Amino acid sequence: MGEEVKLHGMWASPFSRRVELALKLKAIPYQYIEEDLSNKTPSLLCYNPVHKKVPVLVHNDKPVAESMVIIEYMDETWENNPFLPRDPYERAMARFYAKFIDDKLLPTLAKLGQTAGKEKEETIEEIHEQLKVLEDELKGKQFFGGQRIGYLDIVAMILVWLHLAGSITGQKVLSTEKFPLIYEWIERVMKMEVVNECLIPEEKRQDWIQLAQRAPKSASN
Repeated sequence: MGEEVKLHGMWASPFSRRVELALKLKAIPYQYIEEDLSNKTPSLLCYNPVHKKVPVLVHNDKPVAESMVIIEYMDETWENNPFLPRDPYERAMARFYAKFIDDKLLPTLAKLGQTAGKEKEETIEEIHEQLKVLEDELKGKQFFGGQRIGYLDIVAMILVWLHLAGSITGQKVLSTEKFPLIYEWIERVMKMEVVNECLIPEEKRQDWIQLAQRAPKSASN
């Protein structure tokens, strides 16, 4: 059966990039369509009329929206290189911590750029508490998924983006002293060619920081 796979994404979206990483890990050929979020294509608005966001995966003309939903759809559709654990409890935990990243950590990180003084200090403390949860989840593991990269690792790539942002801005809320296991994980995944293919190119990282500071919250998911 012929497969037609398209991805509507945006170069600076970590949500779009996580779907690209999943596609590459599954070795799924796909067509990439770059979206201008200030002038969205009619196709994007048609395929995702509810949220009108990227990413959207279109598989044989059937659209799937929201990055974590897309990754789970891919894992059920293409069985090679599975992302989620086979054990039901481990699978539930992977989903739990993925939601923790998207529903808890990411909103707190977004708040960081909008605060100052004592409120900023409190926000950083909150981020550290959330990162400690993920640090503990890595104990005794090479990856969040165990001995190889998996579903939670793909979602947790935002930690790599946080590391890169800190290197650019000098605001390093993620330190080797406080989070040695997360740093070891970052070093490990950044040695993978497929991961580097899905990160912001070095020459565009300053543009990415500026865009992130003024981007609408509804840009992607």
